[in-house]
Formats: sequence, C-alpha cells, structure tokens
Amino acid sequence: MKPRFSNQPTAALTLTEALVIIAVLVVLCALLKPARIKPHRYMPRMACINNLRQIGMACQLWADDHNGKYPMEISVTNGGTMELADFKNVWQAFLVMSNEINHAKILCCPADSGRVPATNFNADFGNANISYFVGLDADENKPRTFLSGDDNFAMNGVPVKSGRLEISTNTLLFWTAARHRFAGNIGLADGSVQQLTTDGLRQALQQTGVATNRLAIP
Repeated sequence: MKPRFSNQPTAALTLTEALVIIAVLVVLCALLKPARIKPHRYMPRMACINNLRQIGMACQLWADDHNGKYPMEISVTNGGTMELADFKNVWQAFLVMSNEINHAKILCCPADSGRVPATNFNADFGNANISYFVGLDADENKPRTFLSGDDNFAMNGVPVKSGRLEISTNTLLFWTAARHRFAGNIGLADGSVQQLTTDGLRQALQQTGVATNRLAIP
C-alpha cells in the first residue's frame, strides 16, 4: 500500500501572529518580575524580627541574674534603669545589658532611615542608634506585656516623640508608614515577637493585662 500524503499546505505563523506572541511574552515577563523581587521587600522586616528576638533573649538572660526583673524594674542604685528609661534615656536600658546583647547594631531596625546602627557600646552610643521602645511595664509574670518593639507610632495622626508614651487600652494608636508599610513588630515578655497591623497592635494592647501601658520612646 502506498503511503498517503496530505495535499493541505503546512501551517505556519504569519508575521503578525509572531509579533502578537512576542508582545504577550513581554507582558508576562513584566508581570512576573515584581513577583520575583517581592520577597526582598520583606527582608528588612525579617531582620527586625530577628533583632527583637535577640533583644528578648538578652532581657531574659539579664533578668535571670536579677531575680526575674528587667532593668526598667530595678532602681539605678541596684544596677537597673528604672529612673532613667522612664524619660529620654532609653539607651541606658540597653547599655546595662550590653554583655547579654553583644552586638549593638541589632538595636537599629534595617528599615529605620532615621537611626544609625552602632558598631559598639562606646561613649557615642545613644538614642540615635536605637529603633526600639522599652516597655516600662514588661513583667515576666505577665507574658503578654510589651517588652520592646518598633517605635514608629502615631497618635491622632501625629508621630510620637522621644520620651514616655502612655497608652490606655482604648487609645487609637497607629503604625506609620516609616518602616514596615503601616505595620510593625512587638517583642513580648514571653520572648515571642509579633508581626502586627494597626488593628493587631490595638488588640495586643488589650491583651497585656495592663490598663495603661508605658513605653519609653528613644
């Protein structure tokens, strides 16, 4: 039997069809490119979370040597910072834990363009090297109390200033866009770190068990 041969012409792409396909591929590449680089947007936030975990560990190590008390719970006369961290000397609370913290640079959030990471705990170390607040009501016996965290808060649309910030459970506190796109990270007294939206932040405040939370802002 002789093989059959089709008399129909072989199909081929026209120039117009080829150009259309190329255009579609270009559009797809453009759409997929942001998806590939998107994870880099979250790298500073992940580094920030790691910083706060290390701070939490340092606080717990320090507390283990001081009857379960954090520096802000102990008077200056006994080696703590109770009278200092309550105002504008937040750096003192971290300085007394320098042996536990080891690396001063972890006190600066990578997304904080307004602060400069410190290379060590020398004479130039101060609030300008710190991105994180100190929770003055942090208590090992109250695991949901705020220990430390991002300090880019706003109240009534105005960013908070350096000093003591008092927040009741019904305070309308906001994250600003300064670091993590209207979100932030909070380290709790149980050693965990929470990634919170503004709504999550307000809920966390209600869960602290403290009627008025006092935060020392650097």
